[in-house]
Amino acid sequence: MNTAPGPRPLEGIRIVDFTRVLAGPLSTALLADLGAEVIKIEPPQGDDYRAIGPFRNGESALFTIVNRGKRSVVLDLKEPAAQALARDLIATAQVVVENFRPGVADRLGIGAAEVTGANPRLVYVSVSGYGQTGPWAARPAYDIVMQATTGLMHVTGDPKGEATLVGEVVSDVVTGLYASWAILAALLQVERTGRGQHVDVAMYDSTISFLITSLARYLFTDVVPERVGNRHPLSAPFGVFQAQDGPFVLAVLNTRFFTALAGLIGRPDWASDARFLTDAGRLENEPILRAGIEAWSQSRSVAEVCAALEAAQVPAAPLASLAEALTTPQAQARGLLTPIDDERLPGLRLPLQPVKFTGSAANVAARAPGLGEHSDQVMAELLGLGAERIAELAAAGLFGERGHMA
Repeated sequence: MNTAPGPRPLEGIRIVDFTRVLAGPLSTALLADLGAEVIKIEPPQGDDYRAIGPFRNGESALFTIVNRGKRSVVLDLKEPAAQALARDLIATAQVVVENFRPGVADRLGIGAAEVTGANPRLVYVSVSGYGQTGPWAARPAYDIVMQATTGLMHVTGDPKGEATLVGEVVSDVVTGLYASWAILAALLQVERTGRGQHVDVAMYDSTISFLITSLARYLFTDVVPERVGNRHPLSAPFGVFQAQDGPFVLAVLNTRFFTALAGLIGRPDWASDARFLTDAGRLENEPILRAGIEAWSQSRSVAEVCAALEAAQVPAAPLASLAEALTTPQAQARGLLTPIDDERLPGLRLPLQPVKFTGSAANVAARAPGLGEHSDQVMAELLGLGAERIAELAAAGLFGERGHMA
């Protein structure tokens, strides 16, 4: 292992971030964790997420998590002079990220054609609901809308019940991940070719791409995937089972695991039973398997069941809450929550990007900014404006009302 880590992977990369709410801000937060300088441009009223709870000491949890490590500059982009300042800031950066509806950035004077024309090396990333093209491009998009329109809700829930949301804003999150991945790929191409580009990231596209197993089944069988609840659509035994004192999950998806399970629960005959020799056969006879497994598990505690399955090298686990998951020895060993120094939020811990780099310095662990906290600093440092000029621009309303600023 490298004992002398180098700089963080993205040190020296500056991102001007016009995004708000979740997908866009998450994409840039992940990059800020790795050392990128992210300048968040906010309207005078701030990112919508500043007003969404839960709150502690007046600070939004959601805003804090997805805007960690950034600097906040307020610019009223309705004003032409503020648009000019935004373009000046973009001229100092390698990356721009925006998630306005298609066409809005152009109207604000910061569209891809204008700013990439001025800087051919610029990576300009547009994150939107349905993308920059197509008949639905102008539609508004929220996570539940994406889960509904992509088929994700259709395959989620009990087969005897109604379609249901995944228990996380997965469309937003996966889009943020794809956007951060796209930024890095485009930056690599700049290094190779000297040319940037306009990158189009859509929640709709990203969510459909996320549906790997459903896509595989449909594209190879022409059968529309349906809800299977906690079961696996192609094999068994797989899902949630009952022990004496609660539920546990079991994932048996090959013959080796099935043979080990059968021996463990006192049913070695299952390994040679013609009904259970294939995935399809095990799925068809899932009720028989479930009854046999629970005849064994319901006389034992969850802890005993999971310990026995682990010893037999059969994938299984107790059904944990998030609070329980965060306090496991594994979570502690991996450092999944990082202490953040923020006088507004004593004792703050946040999740940072989870990948471990042995040849780089540790993730940046910095708090989320107050609204407009860095407006003056950024104008002075990056644009070389003096205090008198900054005061003139503030008096003209370009930075919003100073009362908004932290």
